[in-house]
Amino acid sequence: MHRRTALVALTLAAVTFAFPALAQSQKEWDDVIAAAKKEGEVTVYTAYLSPQTNDPIAKAFEKKYGIRVSYLAARGSEIRERIRSEQAAGRFLGDLLHHARSSVSTWAEDENNLQPLKGIPNAARLKEPFKSAADQFQVPIFTINYGMLASTRLVKPEDEPKRWADLVDPKWQGKMITDDPRAAGGGAVLFRMLHDKFGAEFLEKLAAQKPVLGRDYAIMARRVAQGEFSLYYPYILSDYSNIKGLPVKFIVPEEGVAYGSYSAAVMRNAPHPNAARLLADFYLSDEVQTIYAKEAHGIVVDGIQEKLSPEIQSLMNAKPMVAENFPAIDAMYDLAKKIFK
Repeated sequence: MHRRTALVALTLAAVTFAFPALAQSQKEWDDVIAAAKKEGEVTVYTAYLSPQTNDPIAKAFEKKYGIRVSYLAARGSEIRERIRSEQAAGRFLGDLLHHARSSVSTWAEDENNLQPLKGIPNAARLKEPFKSAADQFQVPIFTINYGMLASTRLVKPEDEPKRWADLVDPKWQGKMITDDPRAAGGGAVLFRMLHDKFGAEFLEKLAAQKPVLGRDYAIMARRVAQGEFSLYYPYILSDYSNIKGLPVKFIVPEEGVAYGSYSAAVMRNAPHPNAARLLADFYLSDEVQTIYAKEAHGIVVDGIQEKLSPEIQSLMNAKPMVAENFPAIDAMYDLAKKIFK
C-alpha cells in the first residue's frame, strides 16, 4: 500500500478505534490488569530522553500496579534498527514503543513491527485532534511544543519577536541559531509547519538570514544563554526548566507553537503484551498527563485543566500553528536540503 493511502486509512480507522475502548467491559479490563501483574514487567523503547517525565511515570506505574518499567532510550534511527533486527531474528525483547507519531505511523505501515493495541479505557478521554489521530496501532499521549528562546542580554523586551514571521526581520540576520531542518528533529518539524503556514518563499527568506545550524538542543540553548546568539529556534518549551534563572526567556509565538505528538504502541510479539497495554492506558491518566503538563508538554485528554496553575495551563494548551502533515515528510526533507545548503 502506498504510504499516503495507508496513512489516510489509518486516520479513517480512528473513527472505529474509540468504540472498542468505550465498549470494553470492566471485567475484560480487569482481566488485562491481572494478566499484566502476572507478567510483572514492561520494557519501553523510546527516543524521548526525558528523565523528568520517564522516571516519575515509571515509579508511579510500579507503585500503582507493582509492575516494573525498564527503558531503552536511544536516537530514533537506533531504535528503529534495533526493533527491525530483533523482529527479524525472532528475539522479542521490547514491549511498548514510546515514539513520535510520525514514526509510529510509518513503522506500522512499512515494517509490520507493531500489533493492534485493542481497546484501552482511557482512550475515551482523548480530545481532538488526538481522538481522530488514534488508530488500531497507537494512541497519542503528549506533544512536544516548540517556541523560541531569546537572550535577555542581547534582546530588549520591546525588540523581542512576537511571531514566527518576525524571524525574517533583517535585524536578526546572523544572530540566530537553529536546529538543523535537514535532519530528524525539531528543526524539521518547524520547517514543515512554517512551509504549511507561510510557504516556501518564507523559508527561503529565513535561510537568507544565515542562521547557524546545530543538532544539540542543550548546547544551542547554552550558547544563547552565554550571549553568543540573540535567538534560538525552535526551542523545546519543556527544556526551559533546565536553564531557568539564566539570562534567557522563552517565547510562545502568536501564530501558535510548532509541535510533534508522541504515541504509545505495542510491539509485535511483545513478551509482556498486557503490561504494555496497561502502560499505554496509564499514559492517558490524570497522573501522567499532569506530569507531562508540568514539564510544559501539550496534553491530549480533557478534564485536568482546572487542576493546574494558570502558567502551566497556558503552556499545555498552547495553540498549534498548523496540523501535523506526515505524508509531506520526505518531500520536506528534500526541500530543506535545497534551501539550507
